Amino acid sequence: MNQNTPPPRLSLRARVIAVATAAAVLATVAVAYTLRAAERAEPTAATSEFALDPGHLYFRSTEAGAGTRAGSGRVARTGSALGQGPVTTGGPSCERFYAAADTALCLQRRPGIPPKSYALVLDRQLREKRRIALTGIPNRARVSASGRMLSWTMFATGDSYAGSSFSTRTSILDIRTGYLIKNMEEIPLTLDGRRYHSPDVNYWGVTFAEDDNRFYATVSTKGKTYLVQGDMKKWAARALRTNVECPSLSPDNTRLAFKKRVRKGSSDPWRLYVLDLRTMRERPLAETRNVDDQAAWLDDDTVAYALPGAEGRKQDIWTARADGKGAPNLLVRGGTSPAAVR
Repeated sequence: MNQNTPPPRLSLRARVIAVATAAAVLATVAVAYTLRAAERAEPTAATSEFALDPGHLYFRSTEAGAGTRAGSGRVARTGSALGQGPVTTGGPSCERFYAAADTALCLQRRPGIPPKSYALVLDRQLREKRRIALTGIPNRARVSASGRMLSWTMFATGDSYAGSSFSTRTSILDIRTGYLIKNMEEIPLTLDGRRYHSPDVNYWGVTFAEDDNRFYATVSTKGKTYLVQGDMKKWAARALRTNVECPSLSPDNTRLAFKKRVRKGSSDPWRLYVLDLRTMRERPLAETRNVDDQAAWLDDDTVAYALPGAEGRKQDIWTARADGKGAPNLLVRGGTSPAAVR
């Protein structure tokens, strides 16, 4: 080609395609940069001086700032297991959190396309020991009293138990053996004295007994919820009674705190109850507001739970007496996922 010959001109269509392609590339780069920046700004590890110490109440802070550079979502603790004393924030960022003995469980949801979720197993210094990739939205987290058995529930579809269009996936991890049960739905279930099969079975809200073998959980099927008792060694479960959700076993292993559906529909459907496992009698707690949470026992007499916060706070932690007497007490402003470490 002659050096004085001008290069061929692109057609209008070619120019439009080129501009659109360049814009798409720039947008992709911008999104990737934003997500990486967000990940860098969100700390996941605890500060070196922040650890699991007996006699403290740990919780997920929902207060912006909270004395840290990251703000909402970081694990904090109070000066005592019953919530008294100053609040110290220095733990990892979690969507759900629970701890017992020398083990903590932190469920995270990281930005991305699509977002990624993880279960982080942490030691006493809140250092990461194991990371498990998950699918869905973090919802429930529990650690057995010994720190050996862990369980978590993810919303696979939907984001609320109040409606009917949701699906869960609940996992159990034995950190002593490393054995992971990715989905509880395959556990043999006995319902009304017979082996039960149904494609709509969902499990959530596991709580472990002190022997690390017996556990309780919620199962739903055909529009009903049941309390089930499970056996890890036998890998079997049987339904005990209906209308029990998110059970939580007391430290002395004699009672279960749970939420009971007292109204139909999705508007304020639940109230907290305690079930005596010896007599199978239940009693309502003094808390009359709607509680959509898996309650936690601070001691054998006190149950803690999260409610929507006041004065612009996302959530607050409240307590109620397990015997149903007295009145609810505001324990922590701007917190959720309470766990008393003994």
